[in-house]
Amino acid sequence: MDISKDLIRGHTDTIILNILSQGDSYGYQVSKSIRRLSTQQYELNEATLYTAFRRLEKSGDISSYWGDESQGGRRKYYTLTKQGQQHVEMARNEWTFAKRIISRLISGRIDDYD
Repeated sequence: MDISKDLIRGHTDTIILNILSQGDSYGYQVSKSIRRLSTQQYELNEATLYTAFRRLEKSGDISSYWGDESQGGRRKYYTLTKQGQQHVEMARNEWTFAKRIISRLISGRIDDYD
């Protein structure tokens, strides 16, 4: 079963923040991490990824710096700011709460909550 891109779309920023909360990373590596975490079930296209990076940097949740690779092209790395860490923690709490409510709304029985 494939997951609907619409279902994930509203969580793109949180997904990226979660990955960056585990360490600084660059675009291709973040993309690979998303595929890996989703067990190859979801892929974020490059345009969406870099649009999210710009949005997150503008909002102050992440910052970027250029790496000093000795081989190949220089990579732009992204790092979570203190504000970004707070944002991802809040988003995780909201997700846990929303997941529980949505589960009840989709599969709960009215008689169980009287």
